[in-house]
Amino acid sequence: MENKAHALMAGIFTLVLLIAAILIALWLNRDRVERVPYELATKLSVPGLNPQAAVRYRGLDVGRVDEISFDPQVPGQILVHISVKPDTPITRSTYGILGYQGVTGIAYVQLDDDGSNPVKVPSNKNQIAHIEMRPSLLDNLQSKGMAILVQTEELTKRFNTLLDPANQKAMLAAFDNVSKAAAEIEAIPHQLQPTLDKLPALTRDAQLTLTSIAKLSKDVSKLTAALQASSGPIAKISDSADQVGAVANKIELEALPLTNDVRSTMRSVNRTLQGFDERPQGILFGSPGMMPGPGETGFVAPTK
Repeated sequence: MENKAHALMAGIFTLVLLIAAILIALWLNRDRVERVPYELATKLSVPGLNPQAAVRYRGLDVGRVDEISFDPQVPGQILVHISVKPDTPITRSTYGILGYQGVTGIAYVQLDDDGSNPVKVPSNKNQIAHIEMRPSLLDNLQSKGMAILVQTEELTKRFNTLLDPANQKAMLAAFDNVSKAAAEIEAIPHQLQPTLDKLPALTRDAQLTLTSIAKLSKDVSKLTAALQASSGPIAKISDSADQVGAVANKIELEALPLTNDVRSTMRSVNRTLQGFDERPQGILFGSPGMMPGPGETGFVAPTK
């Protein structure tokens, strides 16, 4: 009986010692860092996120998830309560997204800051500050997956329409036309070859023509210079023209009096012929005398 009592006491002592060791270990390993509480609100799903999950700020461990609950005031909204180190730079432009560790699927809260409003946000247990929760890459893929599927379906329909038998015939005809056009283009160099063979001769002829034109231009320049010289033909022709002008002036001056005499003589002849025409008998009897005028002998005044 006494041995049983000693064994019971030893068992109780061992159990108490084990419990004390566990409590001491927990007390020694407890987190003594005072953390700052924050709250994230989101209507997105949070698969793989559990309490005690890590909270990281740009990859650095800064805290943990304390609690995940539903928002009693907003249906469908989830509240994620986190606590982070006091030196974590939480500002008004800080936001959180869900990150995943490798292929395990264990989620954690990733904090980041776009720097648009770098004003630090204070928070405490009495007034917990809110941090924006943005969609993660997986959430974006899920939200855009339906649109991608719709576009893929539309693209498949267009491919099916493109591969319709009638369209296939049209495409084959187009390919055939392209092949014919390529064959015709390939034949163009053969058709141009005779012309290309004649190009050297044409080039030589053109060169000779240009040489002749250049020589002719030089000859014309020499001829022009010779004609325009002070003793050249143009100068001689000009002198001859001046001499002819002087002779013409002299003839005009000398012939002008002679011309006046000829004119007077012709007027006298005309008057004589006119008198003979009026009195032909004047050829035999001579011209009648002039009638006496007033005051002359023989003047008779006309009667009224």
